[in-house]
Amino acid sequence: MVVTGATGFIGGAALGALLRDGGTGDDGVGDDCGDGGDVPRVRALVRRIPAAPRDDVEWVRGDVTDPVSLRGLCEGATAVLHLASYVGPDEEQGETVNVAGTRAVMAEAARAGVPRVVHLSTAAVYGVGPHRGITVDEVPPEPVSAASRTRLAGERHAREAGAVVLRPGIVTGPGDRWVVSGLRELVERVPAVWDGGGALLSVVDVGDLGRLVARLATGPRPVPPGVYHASHPEPVRVADLLGELAALGLLPPVRDEDWPYALCLEALRSTPGRASERQFALVARDHWYRSEDIWSLADCAPGPGPLARLADAVTWYRRSPGAAG
Repeated sequence: MVVTGATGFIGGAALGALLRDGGTGDDGVGDDCGDGGDVPRVRALVRRIPAAPRDDVEWVRGDVTDPVSLRGLCEGATAVLHLASYVGPDEEQGETVNVAGTRAVMAEAARAGVPRVVHLSTAAVYGVGPHRGITVDEVPPEPVSAASRTRLAGERHAREAGAVVLRPGIVTGPGDRWVVSGLRELVERVPAVWDGGGALLSVVDVGDLGRLVARLATGPRPVPPGVYHASHPEPVRVADLLGELAALGLLPPVRDEDWPYALCLEALRSTPGRASERQFALVARDHWYRSEDIWSLADCAPGPGPLARLADAVTWYRRSPGAAG
């Protein structure tokens, strides 16, 4: 089993699922993905070996941007989980990591004849909606950021290699340094109910996504290659998401006022901040992508949903600088 991005947000969750229960999802919380199995031997590609590395992982120093360092990485592997990505604004870096890096990993997996390959992409490749309950590519992808453009371009190499390509939406939970902090800024700048609060969002807890990725690698039946949405099947109302985060003390409470979308944009423009109007639209308007297929095909229960998982992440959010204010 080969994992890239194993020390990252989603990669770390997938690694934990693999090592905890062999990817079955049988973690004692009622979210079974199978009947149990042997814990696989995991080979993790990292640029730097962790300071306190787990001894049940074979740590391999290398970089997806350096094809020479990947030589032999996939020999004897039963699956490759390519979870490394660049999510910043630098287009050149995105091309290097998300496009050329994906091409290099897929070439090495193909050279070694690895039977299962999973590649992590993002639902952000669709761009700004609204999107309500769409299936894969029901609307053409129109990425608007460097990260989403290059991740979409990287998908082509994964698809050509016969990979299962995952497009999750918003990912929450331990390790999240973007979603909750970004929502806090938006609530502070637009401190009312956003256009009725009814926007439906595709959200998934990182632990549940990690279970799914592990299951795709180790389940008894391979999932057919192709692109799949990979959020929890039930969309989340933005008002419910903000309300739960406020109840947990992670966001300020929202005023009992309902502002139409145009007024929300006026408030956003009048208070400077890092979040753009495009980023506000991604959570204040529908961005819901049908995701039930991948959970069914993987025979993996999606769990109780991201809102139910937030309480378990409170300690991490409160201790992480910038994640909870």
